[in-house]
Amino acid sequence: MKVHKYLMVVPVILILLMPSLLLGQAKVGTTGVNFLELGVSARAMGMAEAFIAYANDASSIYYNPATLTYATGRDAMFTHIALPAGINYEFFGMSFPLEAVGGVVGVGAYALNTGDILYTDYFYPMGVDRNGDAQYFSASDIAIAVSYGRFLTDKFSVGFTTKYIQENLELESASGWAADVGTCYNAGYRDFKIAMAITNFGPDMKFIEKAFPLPINFKFGASINVLNKNSHSINLAAEGNHPSDNLEKYNSGIEYIFQDKFSLRFGERFNYDSDGFTAGAGVRLPIGGEMDLAVDYAYQDFGWLNQVHRFSLNIGF
Repeated sequence: MKVHKYLMVVPVILILLMPSLLLGQAKVGTTGVNFLELGVSARAMGMAEAFIAYANDASSIYYNPATLTYATGRDAMFTHIALPAGINYEFFGMSFPLEAVGGVVGVGAYALNTGDILYTDYFYPMGVDRNGDAQYFSASDIAIAVSYGRFLTDKFSVGFTTKYIQENLELESASGWAADVGTCYNAGYRDFKIAMAITNFGPDMKFIEKAFPLPINFKFGASINVLNKNSHSINLAAEGNHPSDNLEKYNSGIEYIFQDKFSLRFGERFNYDSDGFTAGAGVRLPIGGEMDLAVDYAYQDFGWLNQVHRFSLNIGF
């Protein structure tokens, strides 16, 4: 019987990891507010963001609102991401059970800022005016999200997210809204989960006179615990993505946990423009009698742009 169950898992994992055999057409640059495609969790990025079925904290607001149901108690999360060219990306999220109606509610805030960028044009290619003074401009993106997830049965959960989005460039701005819908099914065997989600669907946004679509993405993935013995636990996860502005992408990751406190993570991203390998580590420690603190770090190979470092802080209470 155990062998039969393993055979059921193997095809799913192979399908998710299989590289695309068909040539498609990438539509890079055809969508806006692409900061919504940046991950928000160091723990997730350590596993190459194969996280749609594995998320169980406040990051579910971003990855799959249906997995909010696996967040134990209340959880607050803050992530800082140092991107190339001095660009910084921040995320704050909080999830908490809503006993009045059942389920779990999540609220999240995203903020990307470019900092000061030297202004250059044809007349001032060095970025200074006639008086020799440097000229700067900046751009930023923000989003506010509200999520809700709940079990429909003891194994199947659903969730949805609505978010307000704003993109700013100097005195001009564009605003709009988007939604995510996700599902998650727990087979009950070794915590084997299958999940699906569609993210960032909504009406086109308009910047000045030009309308642009949102970066819609369809995701499918699975996760499974392959070892849970004594103080050791190993979990595998895989995910496939079909973004509206690019070719299909695939992620796979592994997390090793020792004594429910220390974690090591590795992952690989397939069919991306440049980056592939990811790695990370984390530690979770109790604080007092009813709180715990988790600190996670992730390294991401960013190809020609070197690397990206992520840091996340989680407080469970």
